[in-house]
Amino acid sequence: MSRFFGQIRQAGYVVPDIEAAMDYWSRVLGVGPFFYNPKVPIKNYRYKGESYEPHNSVALANSGPLQIELIQCRNDVPSMYKDFTDAGLTGLQHVAYWTSDYDADLERLVAEGFKPVMSGEVGERGRFIYFDTHYHPGTVIELSEVAGPKGEMFRLIREASETWDGKDPVRPFPDLSKLAAAAG
Repeated sequence: MSRFFGQIRQAGYVVPDIEAAMDYWSRVLGVGPFFYNPKVPIKNYRYKGESYEPHNSVALANSGPLQIELIQCRNDVPSMYKDFTDAGLTGLQHVAYWTSDYDADLERLVAEGFKPVMSGEVGERGRFIYFDTHYHPGTVIELSEVAGPKGEMFRLIREASETWDGKDPVRPFPDLSKLAAAAG
């Protein structure tokens, strides 16, 4: 538990080969099932104040309450993920804290001196923002809104991990538009 942010809810790994990473995590480490999206629908994406259209593949699974996120950049759009790999790094790139009160938490963090670098939205009420923490690569901080369909998807992924028997280690992402009604 962080006295500043609450629980770390996600560990995000930037990997060069997401299919190989899903295989390793599920077969060798026994973490899964992974829910995979070869092109995450990110809206309103911004990096250092500029708009871009990233193509990122993402796979999500849980190990207990901690969500494991695997990320592979599929284009050269500027991002903190690309900065990480351009620095010759691979592996843990960020930790994420989840919030259902995104605006208040964002305002508090900015007031405390955190500087936003990268942001976007995945589904309704699924905003995210990464803060400048270059002084310690591998521990970029993400604030992730989980009030809408994305939060419902995260719940389904966690529940799937609780009874996972090792079969079907890679599954498609749930459809966020269909989860919008459930998230109400």
